[in-house]
Amino acid sequence: MRYEVDFLVVGSGIAGLSFALKVAPYGKVCVLTKGDAAEGSTRYAQGGIAAVMYDSDSFDKHIHDTLVAGDGICDREVVEMTIREAPERIRELVQYGVNFDREGGGGRFDLHREGGHSEFRILHHKDNTGEEIERGLLEAARNHPNIEIKERQFAIDIITQHHLGQRVTKHTPDIECYGVYALDCDTNRIDTYLAKVTLLATGGMGNVYSTTTTPVISTGDGVAMVHRARGVLSDLEFMQFHPTSLYNPAEKPAFLITEAMRGAGAILKDRDGNEFMQKYDQRLSLAPRDIVARAIDNEMKISGKDYLYLDARGIGKKHLIEGFPTIYAKCLSIGIDITRDMIPIRPAAHYQCGGIKVDRNGESSIHHLYAAGECSCTGLHGGNRLASNSLLEAVVYAHNAAMSAINQITQNAPSTLNNQIPDWNAEGMVLNEEMVLITQTKRELQEIMSNYVGIVRSDLRLQRAFDRLNLIFRETEDLYNRSVLTEPLSELRNLIACAYLIIKMARARRQNVGLHYSLDLL
Repeated sequence: MRYEVDFLVVGSGIAGLSFALKVAPYGKVCVLTKGDAAEGSTRYAQGGIAAVMYDSDSFDKHIHDTLVAGDGICDREVVEMTIREAPERIRELVQYGVNFDREGGGGRFDLHREGGHSEFRILHHKDNTGEEIERGLLEAARNHPNIEIKERQFAIDIITQHHLGQRVTKHTPDIECYGVYALDCDTNRIDTYLAKVTLLATGGMGNVYSTTTTPVISTGDGVAMVHRARGVLSDLEFMQFHPTSLYNPAEKPAFLITEAMRGAGAILKDRDGNEFMQKYDQRLSLAPRDIVARAIDNEMKISGKDYLYLDARGIGKKHLIEGFPTIYAKCLSIGIDITRDMIPIRPAAHYQCGGIKVDRNGESSIHHLYAAGECSCTGLHGGNRLASNSLLEAVVYAHNAAMSAINQITQNAPSTLNNQIPDWNAEGMVLNEEMVLITQTKRELQEIMSNYVGIVRSDLRLQRAFDRLNLIFRETEDLYNRSVLTEPLSELRNLIACAYLIIKMARARRQNVGLHYSLDLL
């Protein structure tokens, strides 16, 4: 099947839906999402969205906190732009129907504080902020007559001049995007989606690691597609590990224990119940995530234990139950009463700070292709993301991309190439029934990345990971070249591409900065 729209959006989280709602008055919008529309990283965001809303805080303070967390390699102009736009973007979310907690049930927003923040500036909805944002935006999008949301449609590749028979390399000038090929997961048919403008809002790549807080659909699809299309990618060596995921090995994804709990007074402790963060940073349990994650990792290695503790008992029973109801219920379901018991925690892969390199308007190096949210690299995060800046970045860049895209489709003449673009060629492919090859290879990949390219790295570990990945890559490409394309196989290829990019950029980074920490660079 072939479809033609004005705006094509891949992903239905905060970035994709915000963009769709803003461009919808100017043309036909199609939103593709490979799972259910509500499923994605946005809905799992517990903490909230950072913004300066009152005079007790200031833009300068938020800018300073972001630059410090980013370890000196943020793009300062991007930081200033994003933070100064924040209040207006918050007001728009409220207009779309998103509810943030307010003091006394009305009036001023109730603000949390998280690690790395010098002030209380985190807007939230209890401890399920992302779920509330997703609910509000999805409801607004479904009610808009110009927006069509198509679920279980997995974008496979970006359509460029390559598909017209031209040779495209990373040095090819003026690469253009005409849309995407997408797998209908119900029929296994690969359809052609053509668009004047395409936005990738495909989320992160957390499942390149064994333990991650991200949903199972976070397989780096957008980054891998741009890599294959020869677009520019940046900063993928900076993978953020959230310091506090719930230690429950049988569960995937790992359940997140929000940083706001530490902001409310919870304290990190070792297996003997002793505090330890004083050995690593004067900000103690509220130091930025890279510092806290490395501290926990080191304490676990010293003790030989698989987890440490977060002690939230000092917060008080009423505040814990009312302020963190999701965490309270989750822990209770596995026999942990957080009003009486310490919470077993360990770090987990959480957020990629790099991705598809975009300009201030969210446009990538490939013309007519935008990216927003976790799959993009804007320069805001630098070497390490400040807590709760991710939802902010997504909504700011979705807005900027929408304004640019609207101008682009009104200024540019319609493409005359659509009739020349071929449909997906699946000739000669056979259905491969050996699912074990895919699941086992994925498990091997995740173990390689967790063991050698995690919180602490070394030249030897990176070389070993690269050598083992090369073998997995060749085996998987052989399988891909002779098999009917399926969602698991495509996800595996994407994860391998992302792992390669993380390793390549980590080996090139010859300085310990932010989330990249090598024993050979001490």
